[in-house]
Amino acid sequence: MSPVLVFDIETIPDVAGLRRLGEVSPTVSDDTVVENAMAARKEKTGSDFLPLHQHRIVAIACLLRDDSGLTVRCLGQPDDAEAKLLGLFYRQVERYTPQLVSWNGGGFDLQVMHYRSLIHGVSAPRYWEQGDDDREFRWNNYLSRYHSRHLDLMDVLALYAPRASVPLDELAKLCGFPGKLGMDGSQVWSAYRAGGLDDIRAYCETDVANTYLMYCRFEAMRGNWSPERYSDEIERLRASLSGLSGEHWRQFLSAWSPS
Repeated sequence: MSPVLVFDIETIPDVAGLRRLGEVSPTVSDDTVVENAMAARKEKTGSDFLPLHQHRIVAIACLLRDDSGLTVRCLGQPDDAEAKLLGLFYRQVERYTPQLVSWNGGGFDLQVMHYRSLIHGVSAPRYWEQGDDDREFRWNNYLSRYHSRHLDLMDVLALYAPRASVPLDELAKLCGFPGKLGMDGSQVWSAYRAGGLDDIRAYCETDVANTYLMYCRFEAMRGNWSPERYSDEIERLRASLSGLSGEHWRQFLSAWSPS
């Protein structure tokens, strides 16, 4: 089968970047820097959600499915720099030229990754290919919204209408899948400040598992997979997760309704 790479990122405010942009005194605490930036953003836009370039990536989780099997993991180590995490992600694109799959990857994850890669000078020629070196990418690349090398499930299911998009957590649960367990994106910064990076990485991993389950359902819905192949793939994921250590996987499997 052609390689499929499901991905998700978790971010926190880029405190160093906020200090630089605001010329903030070193005596001001990180919490205050973030609180002030969020307050200014809310006053300006009505939401305290920071602009995408002001997010710093602390976790990138990937589920890779190819002929050799299925793996789920966060890239790198918890203390790896953001640039290294980005490099590890794009290295998989270089190696496999996979079908990328995400939930809102075109509206958040990839955009953040673009900005942060530019800031750090991370090279990713295969990802950015648009047909100059490989003619196949002229008609199907990772960057065009309506090309298929990146499948943003949320975007496609909503017919590219933002008002029609739905949260992964809710739709996954309606399909009988676990959904989010114990954390959501709004809690990542507080968890990070409390030293909970391992919990953030675990949460990110379960998000890609949920996304892959939705991808399997999507492939069956549009007739690309037979009912037998869908069932086999669901059980393959269940078996793969059963062999992994980590309390988050035990909770995930426990919350997973029988298919």
